[in-house]
Amino acid sequence: MDLHEITHDLARVLIKNNWHLSTAESCTGGMVAASITELAGSSEWFERGYVTYSNQSKSEDIDVSQNLIEQHGAVSDQVARAMALGAKQNSGSDLSLSITGIAGPTGGSPEKPIGTVCFAWALANDQIVSETKHFEGNRQQIRQQACDFSLRKLLDLLRI
Repeated sequence: MDLHEITHDLARVLIKNNWHLSTAESCTGGMVAASITELAGSSEWFERGYVTYSNQSKSEDIDVSQNLIEQHGAVSDQVARAMALGAKQNSGSDLSLSITGIAGPTGGSPEKPIGTVCFAWALANDQIVSETKHFEGNRQQIRQQACDFSLRKLLDLLRI
């Protein structure tokens, strides 16, 4: 299933349940929101997208604690979860997803190499699911894989 099909399926599930989605993206810089809004009619179910690239924007726009960022790093499960929760709460949406990672070509470390991406999904039942993935490739390939994975996983979570 390609990204276009995933977005269509996601739209059907969200419309059926009368749910609205928001996104909080760091390393993908709005790619998920752009993929969603390529679909005509997405305004029925897509509430808004936050591009919180800097640590300051994560704190100011979606209420991620600076202490949390300092303690765990911007690319961490904890920050991804806080981003998803902040996006959901600040937008008033039913669901949200967040992405924070290291797309390269610089910024990696032995603990968090280039291609490390942390995701979280805040669901309508108040559950937050998170996962960290390691993608291979150049900057654009890592960003695209992160975008695709975030939407595929959300659709899988909603089908459970």
